[in-house]
Amino acid sequence: MKGRDIFRVTNHRLRDVLHITVRRQRQATRAMQILLGLMVVAGLLNRNGGVFVNALVGFVVTFLPGILERDHGIPMDAGLTLWITSAVFLHGLGTVELPIVGSPYASIPWWDHLTHALSASIVAAVGYSTARAIDLHTDAVDLPPRFMFVFILTFTLAFGVLWEVIEFMISVTSNYLGIGSVLTQYGLRDTMFDLLFDTAGAIVVAVWGSSQLSGVVAALTARLGRSST
Repeated sequence: MKGRDIFRVTNHRLRDVLHITVRRQRQATRAMQILLGLMVVAGLLNRNGGVFVNALVGFVVTFLPGILERDHGIPMDAGLTLWITSAVFLHGLGTVELPIVGSPYASIPWWDHLTHALSASIVAAVGYSTARAIDLHTDAVDLPPRFMFVFILTFTLAFGVLWEVIEFMISVTSNYLGIGSVLTQYGLRDTMFDLLFDTAGAIVVAVWGSSQLSGVVAALTARLGRSST
């Protein structure tokens, strides 16, 4: 592949490949939003700080796509909204004690990997959309496809490292104060696996980002054009 087509491995959106209708995507998003709200209530009633905080943050994030579209003109279709909602929902659910299974983060080995890959893909999408919009907006910036690929990986890993440091500091502070930790650090091996799956999420966006995020990039480019006039 030549030029910017390195990012256009497929012109099909993920929903077209999976044959998921827009209506079903919106229903799934709404269901997860409601469940996150119930987790917030459950965490509050049970005085479980970890469940309450993680579910509350996730619940608030589910409203972010609507705010971006309504107040800033960033098109957030049903697929992008479902993508973001799935990431925060699975993270919140991972802290809940479920019947038989227990806490998914503690009892399901791959749960943490899945949530890290999903969350990292969103971070990568933000980095890609911003950098691509700047690239299209001005001739003073030229980001070749290979550089863009490396940029997405570097941006995502940098954010991943920052997140691991935050997790570590929260865990240490919570242990020192003798209170339950909202975020849990399981050690160096866990951190390395987290960064590995952060990379996997970034690669997915680097390969399929152009087709999934074209509308967002176009809107950001237009906003940059308006702000510079």
